[in-house]
Amino acid sequence: MGSRASYDAHADWYNEFMSPGTAGEYIERVHTAIGELLGRGTGMCLDICCGTGAHAPAFAGQGWTPVGVDLSGGQLRHAAGRLPVVRADATALPFTDGSLPAAVCVLAHTDLPDYAAVLREAARVLRPGGRFVHLGVHPCFIGAFADWSERPRIVVDERYADRSRSFAAWNPAGVRARVGAWHLPLADLLNATTAADLRLVRTAEAGPGGVPDLFGLLAVKN
Repeated sequence: MGSRASYDAHADWYNEFMSPGTAGEYIERVHTAIGELLGRGTGMCLDICCGTGAHAPAFAGQGWTPVGVDLSGGQLRHAAGRLPVVRADATALPFTDGSLPAAVCVLAHTDLPDYAAVLREAARVLRPGGRFVHLGVHPCFIGAFADWSERPRIVVDERYADRSRSFAAWNPAGVRARVGAWHLPLADLLNATTAADLRLVRTAEAGPGGVPDLFGLLAVKN
């Protein structure tokens, strides 16, 4: 998601970057984690900050009907061929209260300056018992504060407490060096989820080797 300027300028590059041919093994791990957290179901699954729609197959594969929302017109130009989409801000979703059975936000929380507001909005549009899945880079091990240059040893420094936007990244050709990232510590993420009237059901970590690079959670609307 992010601002229109940040992702619109890189939409074509990002579409290729997140394609199976470029990020195949990573995309497979992401989609496996989505499936395990979301589970099978029917009806609309709202893909909040859907970007290019790269994750639509993971929702459809579980029986859901994916619909995407994003602020970036450049990203939606690619997503429109993969799922129905609407251009809107994640903090002002164009859906009525309690109208959806499921919503997800995948690999997007670091693009948002106020993820707590997005969680509250997701909870607003979910019906009671509706499922919400968050899957993103691991808050403890992925960010400007984490040095992965000596794998499997990961060094985390004091910038873990810095919640501001940063363009610092171990990969100068990657996403964060291009569009930046807002860091959200693990405690902030979990507290914002429960504060949004979402009941935490499950958490999950995934990644190759001993240090996970993905963190996910399943919550339901109270």
